[in-house]
Amino acid sequence: MAKTLYLIGGPMGVGKTTVGQTLKKQLGNCAFLDGDWCWDMDPFQVTPETKEMVMENICDLLNRFIRCSVYDNIVFCWVMHEQSIVDEIVSKLDTEECRVIKISLIVDEANLRKRLLSDIANKIRTEEIMDKSIARIQMYQVLDTVKIDTSNKSVCEITEENAAL
Repeated sequence: MAKTLYLIGGPMGVGKTTVGQTLKKQLGNCAFLDGDWCWDMDPFQVTPETKEMVMENICDLLNRFIRCSVYDNIVFCWVMHEQSIVDEIVSKLDTEECRVIKISLIVDEANLRKRLLSDIANKIRTEEIMDKSIARIQMYQVLDTVKIDTSNKSVCEITEENAAL
């Protein structure tokens, strides 16, 4: 049986991690990787060297999950706001016997603003993330991905849409 790799992108605050963790439980025999874990550094520095390191770490971990016989499904979530990021990841993976489903979770500005304000109030995110995340909403429309609109939907509804792909 072929494995399935779900690549879930979307703006910060759209619910990628929550949906990914829920999908992991629903699918069973599933590994989950959040790309943000590979950027968890202090100080946070975006340089050519750190970008390359993060991409290598992500692809190495995903390939290890793909090769591991225990897992039938792999869920990966990350911002992935440019086609080149999605393409680079896929190009570095051994997907010969793996179905790859590329998904963009999209959202309207009002819903994203509401989610981010909740995260800011709960000290999960800082205020400067608001403008950056809202500015990226439209970037997902042009990607070669399945679009799932999360506006006014529950986590269960969004997860069901992902699982049905």
